[in-house]
Amino acid sequence: MNEGMRRWQDWAAVVIGAVVALSPLWVDTNNAAMWSMIVLGVLVAVTGLANMMSPATEMVVWAMGVLGVLMFIAPWVMGYADMAGAAWTSWIGGVLTVLTAFVALPEGSRFHIGHGGGLATHH
Repeated sequence: MNEGMRRWQDWAAVVIGAVVALSPLWVDTNNAAMWSMIVLGVLVAVTGLANMMSPATEMVVWAMGVLGVLMFIAPWVMGYADMAGAAWTSWIGGVLTVLTAFVALPEGSRFHIGHGGGLATHH
C-alpha cells in the first residue's frame, strides 16, 4: 500500500468532503447552498485523494485548509446562514477540514520556528 494511503488525515478529508457534498440530499438547501456545498465538498475530497497520491506535496494540504475556511464562511457569503442544516454542515465541515489540514502538515512546516524563538530562515 502506498505510504500516503495510510494517513488518516487524507481519509478524513475524503470523508468530510463526501459528507458535505452529499448533504444536500438530506438537509434543506437553496440553490446557492446546494452548489456551494457540492463544489467545496468535492474539492476537499479531491485534496484528500491528491494528498494520498503525493503525500509530500505540502501545497495540497494548504489548499485543503483554505477550502475549509471557504466552507466555514460560505453560509454567510452565499446567504444560507439561516438554513440550520446546511449552515451547520458547512460550519462543522469547515472546522474539521481546517483541523485535518493542520494535523496533516509536516511537523517542521507547522510553525517554522528557528533557534532562538524567531522565524526560521529559508535556504
